[in-house]
Amino acid sequence: MAAAFPGFSAEWTPILTRLQGMWTGFLAAIPNFLFGLIIFTVVWFIAGLVRNAVHAVAGRAGQPPGIALVLGRVARWAVLVVGFLIAATIAVPSLDAAALLGTLGFGGVAIGFAFKDIFQNLLAGLLILVTRPFRIGDQIVSGPHEGTVEDIQIRATLIRTYDNRRVVIPNSELFTGRVVVNTAYDRRRIAVNVGIGYGDDVEQARALILQSLREVNGILPDPAPQVLVRELGDFSVNLEVRFWIDPPVRREVVETQDAVLERLKSVLPANGIDLPLPTSQVLFHNQTEATDGIRAQQREGWPSRGEDDPAPLREQRPDK
Repeated sequence: MAAAFPGFSAEWTPILTRLQGMWTGFLAAIPNFLFGLIIFTVVWFIAGLVRNAVHAVAGRAGQPPGIALVLGRVARWAVLVVGFLIAATIAVPSLDAAALLGTLGFGGVAIGFAFKDIFQNLLAGLLILVTRPFRIGDQIVSGPHEGTVEDIQIRATLIRTYDNRRVVIPNSELFTGRVVVNTAYDRRRIAVNVGIGYGDDVEQARALILQSLREVNGILPDPAPQVLVRELGDFSVNLEVRFWIDPPVRREVVETQDAVLERLKSVLPANGIDLPLPTSQVLFHNQTEATDGIRAQQREGWPSRGEDDPAPLREQRPDK
């Protein structure tokens, strides 16, 4: 070896021998590397074909474009992972496939713990795209946020609020939490509250309200509107007015509520139905009726209007 490398002392011989062995091994491994590279290149093109095939099959099966795109990407990456393992074992014959899978498995567990939230959102995004609890264009409510779904991505869902702001919600929150989909069905029931006076006729008010609803555009005749007495309030009899609209998007809801309340505001008082304001009643003893102070006969409400009721105290004692 020293003769092959003149000018070098014998102490360099082991180093030169190792370098020569490495060079010889590299030259011998070049064919395997090239063959492994060719295999992986072929697998790369096959993965693209698999992605297009899965995308086409999902589209013919009636799946939305978003789901078809995601399924195609998942299939492509699965083929690439398998192809990489095959190419690695061909390029490095001494590599044990079982040991490689074990190493990848251990590394996958470590990465999974490190990026748990990210993978959780990825899985939730896939499940949302597959199960479709809501779609792009739906109007949803999630916690304090309400708006229109603009995009369902793998990691998060983008909604546009009604005041033109974008909210990015992680998919895991939408999949595991409660979500209200306002546009899930083609019709939606709306309710507004109206208070009338205690002295007003409830049946007359109900008839006037139902007649007014028939004259408002956008209210469906079937199911028919309803007017229900919901509460005997402090100063009014509270009625709940229910009606249905189509379509049930936010704009139509607000505009229909506006039209109904505006019409009832003019129709009810015009027909003698009071819309009372909050009032307080203070009763002083010996200043209302003659029976005031007698607990067995004392009335706690307004002075009665009946002819047989006791006269006010001031009429019985004009000197007072």
